[in-house]
Amino acid sequence: MSLAAALLVGSLSLAACAEDADTGSEPTGTSGGNEPTEETPAPMVGLAFDVGGEGDQSFNDSAVAGLQQAIDEFGIESQKVSPNDDGSNRAELLAQLAEQGFNPVIAVGFAYDEVIAGVAAEFPDTTFGQIDGSNAVFDGTSKGPNHTGLLFAEEQGSFLAGVAAALKTETDRIGFVGGVEIGLIQKFEAGYVAGAEAVNPDITVDVQYISPAGDFSGFGDPARGKIVAQGMYDGGADIVYHAAGGSGGGVFEAAAESEALAIGVDSDQYNTVGDPALQAVIMTS
Repeated sequence: MSLAAALLVGSLSLAACAEDADTGSEPTGTSGGNEPTEETPAPMVGLAFDVGGEGDQSFNDSAVAGLQQAIDEFGIESQKVSPNDDGSNRAELLAQLAEQGFNPVIAVGFAYDEVIAGVAAEFPDTTFGQIDGSNAVFDGTSKGPNHTGLLFAEEQGSFLAGVAAALKTETDRIGFVGGVEIGLIQKFEAGYVAGAEAVNPDITVDVQYISPAGDFSGFGDPARGKIVAQGMYDGGADIVYHAAGGSGGGVFEAAAESEALAIGVDSDQYNTVGDPALQAVIMTS
């Protein structure tokens, strides 16, 4: 397995295929689990988290799993950084990693779109990878030859989640909780609804987002996630699928208290939640 593949393996849950990833060449230095030597120093990989950071039991932790696999197999050196609450230091974090010699630098999440092209231009000898980021900025301009966008077909995995929910529901009413109402999360919603309706055209799918576009707090607020999901369960839904990052923990809590079911995202959340009471309500991830 290449170093790039090892770094990305954790982020492929619910992703049927990658649309924009460059596999690149095999890494120089160590391979196959061999320890680095003086002649082949360890690769240095920097990882910049999305909102919620490490420990979200979802999107960011998938990236951590990939990084850990790269550490185990290739003996790499690594550094992990998290943005501040409003994300205003994203560019600073990427530049900091590049200045310290980390290469590649992996940015987790589309929220780096506004800054990563500028940082990539400032450090042309550093390779930047961006999960959920295309190779172009909003006006279609390239982010640079040293930037690789890593996009996934979220709607395809979500379609299967919708099929599973429609086959399992006993009320013909299910729900979807999105973290932030943006195009990326709407892809999860669209696939889920399409999959459910493919099984039962008359099924009711309740849809609600925790926060509007531009407010990324919806990815890190389990309390609000619980409130939104609880409303769906109280309204008759018996299965709720979330694409809400760290807020998904609240969806699981609502499912447990309602004696209903939930579907996780980004990771096998049955294994990441660690609470038997919550594991019991996770139908799949």
